[in-house]
Amino acid sequence: MIGTILAALVAGAIVGPLARLVLPGRQDLGVLPTVVLGAIGSLIGAFIYYKATGVSDTLGIDWISGLIGVLVAAALIVGYGMLSGSRQTR
Repeated sequence: MIGTILAALVAGAIVGPLARLVLPGRQDLGVLPTVVLGAIGSLIGAFIYYKATGVSDTLGIDWISGLIGVLVAAALIVGYGMLSGSRQTR
Protein backbone atom coordinates (compact mmCIF):
# COMPACT_ATOMS: atom_id res chain seq x y z
CA MET A 1 0.00 0.00 0.00
CA ILE A 2 2.77 2.44 0.91
CA GLY A 3 4.67 1.45 -2.24
CA THR A 4 1.62 2.22 -4.38
CA ILE A 5 1.24 5.65 -2.81
CA LEU A 6 4.94 6.43 -3.28
CA ALA A 7 4.82 5.23 -6.90
CA ALA A 8 1.75 7.42 -7.50
CA LEU A 9 3.56 10.46 -6.08
CA VAL A 10 6.62 9.80 -8.23
CA ALA A 11 4.39 9.36 -11.28
CA GLY A 12 2.55 12.55 -10.30
CA ALA A 13 5.83 14.46 -10.13
CA ILE A 14 6.41 13.43 -13.75
CA VAL A 15 2.87 13.37 -15.17
CA GLY A 16 1.68 16.64 -13.57
CA PRO A 17 4.30 18.90 -15.18
CA LEU A 18 3.90 17.04 -18.49
CA ALA A 19 0.17 17.72 -18.35
CA ARG A 20 0.83 21.41 -17.76
CA LEU A 21 3.15 21.44 -20.79
CA VAL A 22 0.36 19.99 -22.94
CA LEU A 23 -2.05 22.76 -21.94
CA PRO A 24 -1.83 26.08 -23.79
CA GLY A 25 -1.09 29.21 -21.81
CA ARG A 26 0.04 29.53 -18.22
CA GLN A 27 -1.81 27.86 -15.36
CA ASP A 28 -1.93 29.54 -11.98
CA LEU A 29 -1.09 26.37 -10.04
CA GLY A 30 1.52 25.51 -7.43
CA VAL A 31 3.84 22.52 -7.23
CA LEU A 32 1.82 20.52 -4.69
CA PRO A 33 -1.49 20.65 -6.61
CA THR A 34 0.40 19.82 -9.81
CA VAL A 35 1.94 16.69 -8.26
CA VAL A 36 -1.33 15.62 -6.58
CA LEU A 37 -3.39 16.09 -9.76
CA GLY A 38 -0.65 14.34 -11.74
CA ALA A 39 -0.73 11.37 -9.35
CA ILE A 40 -4.53 11.16 -9.53
CA GLY A 41 -4.40 11.46 -13.32
CA SER A 42 -1.77 8.74 -13.51
CA LEU A 43 -3.83 6.37 -11.37
CA ILE A 44 -7.01 7.06 -13.36
CA GLY A 45 -5.08 6.64 -16.61
CA ALA A 46 -3.73 3.26 -15.48
CA PHE A 47 -7.24 2.20 -14.47
CA ILE A 48 -8.69 3.24 -17.85
CA TYR A 49 -5.89 1.39 -19.67
CA TYR A 50 -6.46 -1.73 -17.57
CA LYS A 51 -10.22 -1.69 -18.20
CA ALA A 52 -9.74 -1.14 -21.94
CA THR A 53 -7.04 -3.77 -22.50
CA GLY A 54 -7.14 -6.15 -19.54
CA VAL A 55 -3.37 -5.77 -19.12
CA SER A 56 -2.54 -5.10 -15.49
CA ASP A 57 1.23 -5.44 -15.48
CA THR A 58 3.81 -4.80 -18.15
CA LEU A 59 7.56 -5.11 -18.22
CA GLY A 60 9.16 -1.68 -18.12
CA ILE A 61 7.35 1.58 -18.80
CA ASP A 62 3.88 1.43 -20.29
CA TRP A 63 3.89 4.44 -22.60
CA ILE A 64 0.22 4.23 -23.60
CA SER A 65 -0.92 4.17 -19.98
CA GLY A 66 1.39 7.12 -19.28
CA LEU A 67 -0.04 9.09 -22.18
CA ILE A 68 -3.57 8.45 -20.96
CA GLY A 69 -2.45 9.60 -17.49
CA VAL A 70 -1.06 12.85 -18.91
CA LEU A 71 -4.34 13.54 -20.75
CA VAL A 72 -6.41 12.78 -17.65
CA ALA A 73 -4.13 14.96 -15.51
CA ALA A 74 -4.46 17.81 -18.04
CA ALA A 75 -8.25 17.51 -17.81
CA LEU A 76 -8.00 17.54 -14.00
CA ILE A 77 -5.81 20.65 -14.06
CA VAL A 78 -8.29 22.44 -16.33
CA GLY A 79 -11.15 21.35 -14.06
CA TYR A 80 -9.26 22.48 -10.96
CA GLY A 81 -8.66 25.87 -12.56
CA MET A 82 -12.34 26.21 -13.40
CA LEU A 83 -13.45 25.25 -9.89
CA SER A 84 -10.90 27.42 -8.10
CA GLY A 85 -11.64 30.43 -10.30
CA SER A 86 -8.02 30.94 -11.25
CA ARG A 87 -7.41 32.34 -14.69
CA GLN A 88 -5.36 30.77 -17.39
CA THR A 89 -3.21 33.30 -19.21
CA ARG A 90 -1.68 32.97 -22.64
